[in-house]
Amino acid sequence: METPVYDFLVDYAEKNGLRAHMPGHKGRSPENRLAELFRLDITEIAGADSLFEADGIIAQSERNTAALYGSAAAAFSAGGSTLCIQAMLAIMKMEGRRIIAARNVHRAFLNAAALLGLDVQWVLPRYSGGILSGELALPDVEAALAASTEPACLYVTSPDYTGRLADTAALAKLCHRYGARLIVDNAHGAHLAFFEKNIHPIALGADLCCDSAHKMLPALTGAAVLHTSREEYAPLLKQAMSLFGSTSPSYLIMASLDLCNRYIAEDIRGDIAAALPLIAELKSSFAGRLIFAEGDPFHVTVRAAESGFCGTELADLLRSSGVECEYADDELLVLLMSPFSDECDFRRLRTALESAVTGASVRKKGHRDISVKLPRMACAIREAAFAPAEEIAVEAAEGRICASVKVPCPPAVPIAVSGEMIDRDCIEIFRQYGIKTVLVVKER
Repeated sequence: METPVYDFLVDYAEKNGLRAHMPGHKGRSPENRLAELFRLDITEIAGADSLFEADGIIAQSERNTAALYGSAAAAFSAGGSTLCIQAMLAIMKMEGRRIIAARNVHRAFLNAAALLGLDVQWVLPRYSGGILSGELALPDVEAALAASTEPACLYVTSPDYTGRLADTAALAKLCHRYGARLIVDNAHGAHLAFFEKNIHPIALGADLCCDSAHKMLPALTGAAVLHTSREEYAPLLKQAMSLFGSTSPSYLIMASLDLCNRYIAEDIRGDIAAALPLIAELKSSFAGRLIFAEGDPFHVTVRAAESGFCGTELADLLRSSGVECEYADDELLVLLMSPFSDECDFRRLRTALESAVTGASVRKKGHRDISVKLPRMACAIREAAFAPAEEIAVEAAEGRICASVKVPCPPAVPIAVSGEMIDRDCIEIFRQYGIKTVLVVKER
């Protein structure tokens, strides 16, 4: 497959040497560090196209992406899925739609809601062992859609942070029955289109979704794609993204998306087919010792507490063997593989995990019992997020209004949302996740 952005960068560097790249560095790296990257780092010069007004090499590469995924249109983001989430919600605001969202959103969603002045109606997943993952029950979603007196959209995160997949096809049918849109944070699922059965949100009926290519594909940090299945949204993607995105997006990031297209076209299906038996073999080798969560197979999520271990202890032991986990807490250990992982990666992980299980202290098997209910909303998300705030100890926060959301990333799933009154239930969940301080609205 053609790689027009990457080819332009290489050709320009070869023809122009160290002349006229970015105005500041002129194609040179201080002390020759990162020299090749600096050599390829350009701005919107003649022939390089412009991301938010693309009609040249960037537009060509985006069309290649849309063709690979079966999207009506695809738009590159050099600002990660965060920029895509902002754009998706902006399009919903343009249409005057009510936002209904599953509660286990990324904080980027909440920041976008604050910036856009959106109110959100929450649907609580039926959680299992913590706030990161849960089943989104169709009757709960239908009740929210049926009760809406205005056009609506449903926002879901799938895969969620543990790899659990929502029933996107059923959610899409339900949304469309009520004239609603389905938008999906698919940041961890850019590879899902290339299984033997295509389970990417666009193929399953989602109207908009975002993919973080850097999470599951060989792309640079910040590389993401915004997809739509609706032709009428195609001209709105860039319009909405330009409200939030930098006017100087990284051409290196866009070139990595360009090269990802080639990888997808030529190699990803074979790599997935080769990796799936290795993942199955890895998990089966720990049968009777570790319990793994179901979902996207490339999320190797250990239900540590149910297996009789502490997830953070396993993570520390893995780190001592040169293996870094994606996320760990007392309950869970999340290990992210990708189609680009080779057999050596799986061998190293298996050896390190074997060592960690052998060296970890054994605990009584069980799981965290968290009872989640929605706190009372005291003011709008935007009002609280932009109000004067102070950081206080969680234990002193009862009865205070949550200001901007301050949760660690990963996993960046909120416990209290901007504008909500922090109660004892919130404080208990903060405590269980080791969060010691919270931003609250200053009292007058």
